Amino acid sequence: MAALRASDEIREANVRYHDLAAENYDAKWGIDYGERGQRQVVCKLRKALGGQGERFCRGLEVGAGTGYFGLNLLRAGVIEEYTASDVSPGMLDVLAGSADVLALTARTARCEANLLPFPDGSFDLVFGHAVLHHLPDLDGAFAEFRRVLAPGGAIAFCGEPSHHGDRLAEVPKRMAHALAPAWRVLVGASAAARNGHHQVPEEEPLERLVDVHAFTPAGLAGPVRRAGFQEIRVTGEELAASVFGWANRALEATAEPSELPWLWYQYAYRGYLGLQALDRVLLEPRLPAALFYNLLVSARPPRP
Repeated sequence: MAALRASDEIREANVRYHDLAAENYDAKWGIDYGERGQRQVVCKLRKALGGQGERFCRGLEVGAGTGYFGLNLLRAGVIEEYTASDVSPGMLDVLAGSADVLALTARTARCEANLLPFPDGSFDLVFGHAVLHHLPDLDGAFAEFRRVLAPGGAIAFCGEPSHHGDRLAEVPKRMAHALAPAWRVLVGASAAARNGHHQVPEEEPLERLVDVHAFTPAGLAGPVRRAGFQEIRVTGEELAASVFGWANRALEATAEPSELPWLWYQYAYRGYLGLQALDRVLLEPRLPAALFYNLLVSARPPRP
């Protein structure tokens, strides 16, 4: 009974937190649906799957949020049909609005990951970005992913915080907050009216409830294996780029965004891309997955 109450509390907190965040979510994270966004998302999916240019007919995004991952995959032609699921109606409303603006067809379903309202074998790709760490019932969720996955399909989840990476992110954040007053003088920006200019104040106490997991590679692979999947791959992504990105976001959160100069945004954006390339070419092939900020997992159902 206590576990059920805890699960219900997490679910309610996730709904409330993401409903509050929905309106400003794309702006907060710089979400893009042009060529840059498509390139980023396709690269992440290919890295997770360990393949080159695989395409899927029917795609289900779990915890779709505002559609960053799925809408970009749809625009890039990686999936032909797109269904987005989430517990947050606010997020799904923003996603549907973006799909209309982009002239894309997106089916939406408000549901929990461990209670998917779809028939068996409905999808060729079940995927998500930064969603698994919000789910209290991972075993139940992966059992559902396998049930709705068609033979020959795949699951792929990207952007999951690693145990070590989650701790590592606190270092650049602390350094950035210490340097923030001098940095604001340097870039000519005044202090933000409140800390975290993109965050609704009511979100802050909910953050402690919605982030349920930080994974080790073995811990992430466990529920995938228990659900009966095979060909399980867990890889790491972003180390230098994450340190750089977290420091910059922490600095930006202390300043009025309208006063930040164009050159700062160019530095932050191009520097992040450059360090992403460094991670991809030099660090990711050589270092253990556990050291990176993000973990990616993919798997296949047993072959007939």
